[in-house]
Amino acid sequence: MADFYQNGIITTLHNLTRRPVAEMEKELCEFSEKRPLGLILPSLYSELEGEALPNIVDQLTEVPYLNEIVIGLDRANEAQYRHAIGFFSKLPQHHRILWNDGPALRALDAELLKMGIAPTMPGKGRNVWYCIGYMLASNRSESIALHDCDIVTYERELLARLIYPVANPQFNYMFCKGYYSRIAEGKLNGRVSRLLVTPLLRSLKKIFGELDYLQYMDTFRYSLAGEFSFRKDVLNDIRIPSDWGLEIGVLSEMYRNNSTNRLCQVDIADIYDHKHQDLSANNDKGGLSKMSIDISKALFRKLATQGKTFNTETFRSIKATYFRIALDLIETYHNDAIMNGLKLDVHSEEKAVEMFAQNIMKAGESFLENPMEAPFIPSWNRVISAMPDVLERLRNAVESDNARFA
Repeated sequence: MADFYQNGIITTLHNLTRRPVAEMEKELCEFSEKRPLGLILPSLYSELEGEALPNIVDQLTEVPYLNEIVIGLDRANEAQYRHAIGFFSKLPQHHRILWNDGPALRALDAELLKMGIAPTMPGKGRNVWYCIGYMLASNRSESIALHDCDIVTYERELLARLIYPVANPQFNYMFCKGYYSRIAEGKLNGRVSRLLVTPLLRSLKKIFGELDYLQYMDTFRYSLAGEFSFRKDVLNDIRIPSDWGLEIGVLSEMYRNNSTNRLCQVDIADIYDHKHQDLSANNDKGGLSKMSIDISKALFRKLATQGKTFNTETFRSIKATYFRIALDLIETYHNDAIMNGLKLDVHSEEKAVEMFAQNIMKAGESFLENPMEAPFIPSWNRVISAMPDVLERLRNAVESDNARFA
């Protein structure tokens, strides 16, 4: 049971009463009459064959308030796209699948790449970006939720709580971030958030002072959660990273574009478990190792835009400060785990911190070596300015795939 304490500079909406989901869904149906509600599902084809997504689709068939579901499908050939059409056909809501590897969307993507206004890297960021574009093109939804497709503990209450803050017309929130505890199989999970993001933010505070941005980022209880919701009005201007810095980048963009009283976070699940990434201690091109580098660079880039100067000595100080704070937090997490009858391997926690400390330096070196790096995908406003009919062409590409193969 969560408490009602408000910390930091954005609103936290708790789960205080275990309100019945049917009661929330009834209200959401009423909200949807004035403010149509939509959902984005960025998915790999492999997730259709896993244990999580079939249950998610079954849960969504019971959701009465969604006006539209947009599925971004990555790494799928024609046969797999055809299978995906059948897989999602049980959804009673209006839905469309973006076949990101299909010839229609690839042709449009190639034109945008030639103009320098398309994502250059494959991955979740690119998938989400095209889904956002389709949402703008379809113009069916005013408030939109987004969540991952690998949540093995998914229940439809998660979606109801996630979208409620931006759906309720009496609330003024433009963006809402989901949070939850990361507990599964008697263990405390969420290593990157616990052991990298939190101590890194607090070390940056020690180096640069209590900046509003750092206070804002440290307010989020689970900043790396892949679940958030937003009003459609925020979509045109948002620039998102195409790498593992997606969640940090989205939070940074919301801070840049909105007053903090228009942003909130909400408790969406008691138990949350999903696909776990390998630590990849010996390979900084994949797993949690690459993730930690991308996340660190995302934070450094944001501080640089605020006029903060970095050099090699700065990053050495950040690393040393981070290392001490992170090691102290391991004891805190260990005690918390024991108090709750959970397991936490201190040795593996310290190994992760050692790797993250090294990767903070790697991220810093990369930042200094390539100051002209453009990690953000252009905003849809810029793309529309360069290609005025892009949304119509995107919609037509998706509809033609659907008409041809459905």
